[in-house]
Amino acid sequence: MNYTITEIATIVKAQKRAYKDYTITALLTDSRSLTFPEETLFFALVTERNDGHRYIKDLYRKGVRNFVVEHRIADEELMPEANFIIVKNTLDALQQLAATHRKKFDIPVIGVTGSNGKTTVKEWLYQLLQPDYNTVRSPRSYNSQIGVPLSVWQIGSKTEMAIFEAGISQPDEMIHLEEIIKPTLGLITNIGEAHQEGFQTIQQKCIEKLTLLKACDCIIYDGDNELICECVEKLCFGCREIAWSRKDRDKPLYISKIIKGNDSTKIEYTYLQYHSYITIPFVEDASIENAIHCLAVMLYYNRPPEAITDRMKRLTPVAMRMEVKEGINNCLIINDSYNSDINSLTIALDFQNRRAAAKGMRRTLILSDIYQTGLPPASLYRKVADIILHKGIERLIGIGPVISDNAYLFNLEKEFYPTTESFLAQLDPADFHNELILIKGAREFHFELISETLELKQHETILEINLDAIVHNYNLFKSKLRPETKIICMVKAFGYGAGSYELAKTLQDRGADFLAVAVADEGAELRKAGITMPILVMNPEMSSFRTLFSYYLEPEIYSFELLRAIIAEGEKLGLAGYPVHIKIDSGMHRLGFEEKDMEQVVEILNDQTVVIARSVFSHFAGSDEKRFDDYSHRQIETFSRCADYLQQHSKHKILRHILNTAGILRFPEYQMDMVRLGIGLYGVSPIDTPCGLETVSTLKTTILQIKTLSAGETIGYGRKGVLSRDSRIAAIPIGYADGLDRHLGNGKGGVVVNGKRAAIVGNICMDVCMIDVTDIDCKPGDRVEIFGEQLPVTEIAEKLDTIPYEILTSVSTRVKRIYYRE
Repeated sequence: MNYTITEIATIVKAQKRAYKDYTITALLTDSRSLTFPEETLFFALVTERNDGHRYIKDLYRKGVRNFVVEHRIADEELMPEANFIIVKNTLDALQQLAATHRKKFDIPVIGVTGSNGKTTVKEWLYQLLQPDYNTVRSPRSYNSQIGVPLSVWQIGSKTEMAIFEAGISQPDEMIHLEEIIKPTLGLITNIGEAHQEGFQTIQQKCIEKLTLLKACDCIIYDGDNELICECVEKLCFGCREIAWSRKDRDKPLYISKIIKGNDSTKIEYTYLQYHSYITIPFVEDASIENAIHCLAVMLYYNRPPEAITDRMKRLTPVAMRMEVKEGINNCLIINDSYNSDINSLTIALDFQNRRAAAKGMRRTLILSDIYQTGLPPASLYRKVADIILHKGIERLIGIGPVISDNAYLFNLEKEFYPTTESFLAQLDPADFHNELILIKGAREFHFELISETLELKQHETILEINLDAIVHNYNLFKSKLRPETKIICMVKAFGYGAGSYELAKTLQDRGADFLAVAVADEGAELRKAGITMPILVMNPEMSSFRTLFSYYLEPEIYSFELLRAIIAEGEKLGLAGYPVHIKIDSGMHRLGFEEKDMEQVVEILNDQTVVIARSVFSHFAGSDEKRFDDYSHRQIETFSRCADYLQQHSKHKILRHILNTAGILRFPEYQMDMVRLGIGLYGVSPIDTPCGLETVSTLKTTILQIKTLSAGETIGYGRKGVLSRDSRIAAIPIGYADGLDRHLGNGKGGVVVNGKRAAIVGNICMDVCMIDVTDIDCKPGDRVEIFGEQLPVTEIAEKLDTIPYEILTSVSTRVKRIYYRE
C-alpha cells in the first residue's frame, strides 16, 4: 500500500505544516540501505550511539525528500524540495505508522517470541505455510523495536498470512511490539538467560514475552515447561491453547515417541485423538523442539496430514550466523561473533563438537565477556566453565576484563587478554595447528578481526596512490554532468590495482552515489572496512548469494538462470524488495539480456517480491573510438527500448545508465540517470584528447646494488642481456611476481632513475630485474619509477600492445600501497 505524506503526518501526530505531495512506499532507518530515494520516508532515529539527523543532508543529496525528525533541521532552506515531519519521538512515530498499517489487514498473523529458536521457527513456518498462503515474514531476524515495524510494513494487498518474530531485552518493550504485530496466533519457543540483565527474575522476563500473546485467538507453547505454564496460568489468557507435551497424554498435542536416526528424527504424535507421525531431517534437540512448535501451528490451521508429513521431511536448514572457513596451519574457524550468551554458546559448542568428531581436530574456544545474563560474574563464568568442560573444549582463550578476572574458574589450557587488540598484538600463527577454533564473542569485541590472518609484508617496491588526484579526477568528471546525474565509481579489481578501501572511503566522503566491484568478496571486504554507500557487484556468482545478502551488496543480473536463482535464495531468507541491476546486451555480446527477453524478464520480476530492479544498464562496445559511433548510437537505441519496456511495467523508478568514462567524454547527451566512471577516475584518459586528468598511481622501487661489468658480459637468466660496452648495471627488487611484465625485458621496456630513462637489461626475474644506469648519476637506495608521472602507464601499455587497465591491475597485492595527500 502507498501512503501520502499528508496521511502519514496525520497518523504520527506530527506538527501541522504544509507538505509537498509525495507518495511513500519504503521506510528507511539506516541510511546505508537506501534503495528508492524517490519513494522513501527516512526516520531520523536517535539512539545512545547515533543520531539519524546527521544523515539528512546526505540523503537529500541522494534524492530522499521525506524525513521524520524530532526538531527543525539546520539549513532547511537549502533543501527546498524536502518534507520534514516533526514529531516528539521518531521511534514512536515509526511504530505508530506500522501499527496503523497493520490494522488495515484482516489476515492470520503469527507472532513468535522466546529466547532461542525464534528465527528458525519463523523460517520453517514460512517453508511449511507458503504453499497455501501468500505469506510475508520478518526479514532475517528483524525482531527489535525497529525491526518489527519494518517487517510489518511489508504486508500488502495480496498478503494472506504474516509471520513475525519479536525479541526484547528490557521490561515494557513487548507491549509496543504487540500493538504493532497484533498476532492472531501466538507462539513462545522457550525462555533462557539471554538478555536477562534487564529483568529482576526470569519469571518477569517470561511474563513480558507472553505479553505478545495477550490478544491471540490461540497460543502454542511447550506444556512440559513449568515456567511457561505457570506464567500462562497467571496471565489467564482465556483463549485456545495448544500446550504440547511429551509426558501428558491429555494435552491437545501429545508427543508419544521421538526416534533419532543418523541424520533424521521420527516424531510420533496424537492430536485430538488423531495418531500420526512426521520425520524431520535433523537430530539436534533444539531442532526437534522447533519442529514440534511448527507441527502445532500446522495442526491448528488444519493443514492436510499428508501435506504436513511431506513438508516436514523437506524442511531445510535456516541460514545461521555461524560461519565456517579454512584457517591457518590446517585449522578450521567457526566464526560466531554475532552475540554472546549462554544458550547460543551451547548451540555453537554443539555445532563445533559435530565438526570436531568428523575431523579429529583439537577443540579451541575463543570467548569474549558475556553480556545480558543478569548473573553475578562468578556464577556466570562458573557455569560457562562447566559447559565448556562438558563440551570437550581443550583450550580456552578468554578476551575481556570480566572473563579475565574469573580465569581461576577454568580448569584447562587457558590464556586471557583484556582486549581484542591485546590478543592480536601477541597473536602468533604458529601457536595454532590442526585445531577447530570456535570464535564466540559479543559484537563490541569485533572478533571478526581475529578470524583474519594478518601478515606484514616487507617489500622495497611500493605503489603510491595520490588521493587528492582521485578527488580531482572525480570532480572533473562531475563537472561535465548535470547536478542530478548519479555517478557509479568503479573500484573493482582492487580499485584498478590502487587498493579499493582507501579509494572507496575517499569517494564516499566526496559524495559518490555508488561503488562497483567485480565480485561479492570485494564488496564484503569494503563493508567490513566500514564502507556504507551502495555497492554494485558486476559479476555475481551463484555461490555468492549469502555474501551479497549478508553485506547488502546489489548484484548485476544478466541471465534468467541468475535471476531465478537469486529470487529462490532470497525467498529462503525472507527478503523483500532487494535491489538488483538488470544488464542489457545492446551489442557488446558479452553478458546481458537481449531485447527479445524483455517480456519474460518483466513477467519474472512482477511475479515475485524478493527483488526489485533498481537500475537497468548496458555496456558500449567501442565508445572510445569515433569509427564505431554509428554502432554506439544503435546500442543506445536498443538499450533505450529495453529500458522503456522495463519502466512501463514497473511501479518503481528504474535508473538508467550506459555511459562509461569514454561515453561521459564523447556522448554527454546520453548521461541519463547515472554514469559509470572507471579508468578516468584513475587518471587515464580513454580518448586521445587531453582532459586535465591527474596521475593517481605511481609504482616505485629502489636500487639494491650497482655493479660495473665489462663489454661482452651477459645479464640474467638465459644470458639474454649481452653488454655492448662497459656498463653500470643496477638490480632493483621488482619482477614479474610484482606485476612487471616479462615482455618488457631485454631493452623493450625501461624505468626512470633520478629523472632519466634506464633500459631494462636481460630477462625479468620473478622478484628482481636489472637496469642499465651507465649514464645516470645514482647509487644504491635511490628511487626508481616503474610507471607514474614521468613514465605514463599508457606508454607501457603501447609497448606491450595492451591497455592501461591491464598494467594497473597487474600490480601484485604483495606490493605495499601507500596513500597520501599533497
